[in-house]
Amino acid sequence: MNKLKTGEFFGSHYQKSAFENLIITDTEYTHSKVDWHYHENPYFTYLLQGKLFESNKKESYYLEPGSLLFHNWQDAHYNIKPPEYTRGFHIELNQNWFSKFDIETTNFEGSINLKNPIIKNLMNQIFVETKINDQYSDLSIENNLIQIFNTIDKSKIKESRKPIWVNQLKELLIEEKTDYSLKNLSSKIGIHPVHLSREFQRYFGTSLGHYIRLIKLNKAFYLLLSKKFTMTEVCYQCDFYDQSHFISNFKRIYCTTPTKFLKRL
Repeated sequence: MNKLKTGEFFGSHYQKSAFENLIITDTEYTHSKVDWHYHENPYFTYLLQGKLFESNKKESYYLEPGSLLFHNWQDAHYNIKPPEYTRGFHIELNQNWFSKFDIETTNFEGSINLKNPIIKNLMNQIFVETKINDQYSDLSIENNLIQIFNTIDKSKIKESRKPIWVNQLKELLIEEKTDYSLKNLSSKIGIHPVHLSREFQRYFGTSLGHYIRLIKLNKAFYLLLSKKFTMTEVCYQCDFYDQSHFISNFKRIYCTTPTKFLKRL
């Protein structure tokens, strides 16, 4: 089985940035199939454009833009790419990085399909930092990565300790385009709106409103990167009222407008 050493990924790299104990690549996938292989170090794969099928010994994933995976070291897998443009963003971390911040890699075994919009938003911010790439980028990237692992760790509360409605709501929010009103959501999962409002932050790490905002903005992020849609189309697909509503929300999270964001990239 093929072993990929530090910094090795199949494809053509638009950008390859080396920070302390980190290697980050922005890559176009050029292989229709990559046979079974594993990587020397743990890493993230964030699919920005196109589609990809990935399978390991336990699970298989049909990845679309916005999909985010974490692979621990020596997690064997293979990939199949359809005949279309496909672009991925990778962050590879060596053991020194985990030791430096006292993070146990054994807490993150195998492959993890990360759907939490808080984590995806942090990954978006890392992507932007790699394009800025100034003297503060390394610090910002490390800070966001620590928050990502901390969020993953917190979300691993034993399922038996979570009320049934938590996972029901998680799937409803992420995978179903629905009415995001408190009344509708509480009705669909069968709990009182006040109880949902009070307990949401305990299990999701932020308020319901902010969580929904991140879901919409994460989708807008990769739609903007594709450069296939007008601002009006992005607003419509991400369920914003209008452009001004979209721009104000985008600026609140990324401290810049969508237009300036695209110019920066």
